[in-house]
Amino acid sequence: MQGVPDIDWTAVDTVLLDMDGTILDLAYDNYFWRRRLPLAFARRHGLAPAAAQRELLRRFTALEGRLEWYCLDYWSQELALDVRALKRATATQIRYLPGAPGFLARARARGLRLVLVTNAHPDTLAVKLERTGLAAQLDAIHSSHDFAMAKEVPEFWQRLATRERFDPARTLLLDDSLPVLRSAKHHGLQGLVTIGLPDTTLPARQINEFSCVARIADLFPDEGPGAG
Repeated sequence: MQGVPDIDWTAVDTVLLDMDGTILDLAYDNYFWRRRLPLAFARRHGLAPAAAQRELLRRFTALEGRLEWYCLDYWSQELALDVRALKRATATQIRYLPGAPGFLARARARGLRLVLVTNAHPDTLAVKLERTGLAAQLDAIHSSHDFAMAKEVPEFWQRLATRERFDPARTLLLDDSLPVLRSAKHHGLQGLVTIGLPDTTLPARQINEFSCVARIADLFPDEGPGAG
């Protein structure tokens, strides 16, 4: 994993922030999609849990990087399940990554514009905002569903730029997804940083393709470890 990037914050006006795996712990999403949803699918269709997991993994893999992967409407119809209700029933497990609230507070204190750019479905987003109060720390929120394409598609960033005016040369994108970072790089964003510990229940990832920090709080190392 690369060391903490030396960012000249005086050259940054806007920080584009992913949500899951960057601000919020990806452990919840991995639990939901890999365990809770397969269990509900198994019960609904009379399958063994292991068989349900295999079937859903096959379906998920086929749609990886596409908007349908993140769409609650799509999966509710495909799986004959109320995925929204399952999300709300498990919302107590949604939590911030360590240090994330402190990072947001310090970034705002520096006068940076903080913009959430997420692939989360609007209903998923609503549950997470309600649970965390995250919206109060942000200047703007954009879901890829509002643009009809996932962040993994380079054209997404062109569409975002028509609604969110940012200078690619003075913008920092923080995201745990390498395909998303590649997509943004293709669009011309240069300030790209990924997250080494998006899921607190898993080991750190080894990444060399982009600058990488264990968590976003590490981007302010001069201000003390783990604040917030």
